[in-house]
Parts: sequence; structure tokens; C-alpha cells
Amino acid sequence: MLIPSIDLMGGKIVQLVQGKKKALEFDDFDVWVNRFAKYPLVQLIDLDAAIGTGDNIELVREFARKLPCQVGGGIRSVEAAQTALATGAKRVILGSALFDEDKLNAGFAEKLARTVGPSRIVFALDAIGGRVAIHGWRKVTGVTPLEMVRMLDPWCDAFLYTHVDNEGLLQGFPQEVIRPLRESTARQLIAAGGIRAQREIDELHAMGVDAVVGMAIYKGILPGFLISSE
Repeated sequence: MLIPSIDLMGGKIVQLVQGKKKALEFDDFDVWVNRFAKYPLVQLIDLDAAIGTGDNIELVREFARKLPCQVGGGIRSVEAAQTALATGAKRVILGSALFDEDKLNAGFAEKLARTVGPSRIVFALDAIGGRVAIHGWRKVTGVTPLEMVRMLDPWCDAFLYTHVDNEGLLQGFPQEVIRPLRESTARQLIAAGGIRAQREIDELHAMGVDAVVGMAIYKGILPGFLISSE
């Protein structure tokens, strides 16, 4: 399954390179809502909330009303997860909240699952150099994605693995990094970071992995998402 990505920053849809440099921005929201309406799931991330520079809560609400979204970015408490779900989100994505300093906080994961239900939870595995990064990818922990999957598997519906080293670069997704994760969980597994071709999406699908795609969509590289010249 292809999952289109909407990243919000400063009141606009943006695409960043490795979470730092802004490469694209759009404010024609209805255009993208219409293009993504046929998909069963859309990923919606509030980047300002993720890095702690503000939020785009009104836009999050607007998109979540119009599209079936899994929402992430700055959700670091049970209450914040409940609020995001109340806006209309189908699921919430959490990463940083699963850590206490540099260690995984399984107690929080269990509490969250008991409160909102594991079927509404996605745990983010954002990897830089083989280690999980948190706080908008600004801090790299000592935890590996595989360790995170093995410890937190009972309390979520899905794991979202982002290969930050390739994010926004359109250099392709390294398929080999996802195989050990696929072998370690029966949960839905989603891959993101550098995906640029339908072939990669098909290869991931053959492994039982879904694909989040951003830059290749917004640049019109993927078939079905070509930018009109009109």
C-alpha cells in the first residue's frame, strides 16, 4: 500500500531534506486533498510541533476531517494522543514520548495502549546511522529500531520506520534495513525515506511492508501524481 505524506510547517505543506532543509512548499491544500482522497490512509505530520517551534493544529484538524489520516508530530502524552484522535485522526504516531532520556519507556507505551487502544497507535522508528532519533530528529539515542520493535510490539497496531539518512533525497530506500524488522513483528510495518519509484513500493509490498511517499509525489515523479501544467 502506498501512503501519501503531508508534512506541515509554518501553515504550509512542505518537503524537507533529512528533516532540515526545506525543498518544497505548497499552500494549495484542496489540490492535495483531492489527489489523496482515493487512498485508504494518509500520513499527516506537524513538523513544527515535532521540533517544538509551534504547531499547525487548525490545519491538522482540517486535513483529518477530509482525509483518513494517521497523525504525528509533538504527540508526547496520553492526553495529546487523545486530543489528536478527537480531531478525527484514525491513528496517532508517537516516537519521542516512548523514551525517558536515552532509554525506552515501555511503561508509557503500555499506559497509552490501555487508554486509547493499541489499534489506534503507531510507533515511529526514525533511524539515523542505525539508531533511533527523537525530538524531530534532533537527538539520536542509543536504541536500535530492532530493539524498539521487540520491546514495544504488544502495545501498537503498526511500526513506522523512517530511514532519515535518505529522507527527501530521492536516492531510493535501502530494502535490507527493513527485513529484520519485518521478521520481528506481525504488526503492520511501514517504510519511509527516499522512496522514488513504483518498483520500490512493489518490492516492499512483496515483503509485507507498506510505503510512505512524500518527495516523489510532490515532484511528480511517481505515475499518478504528475503535476499538471495547466
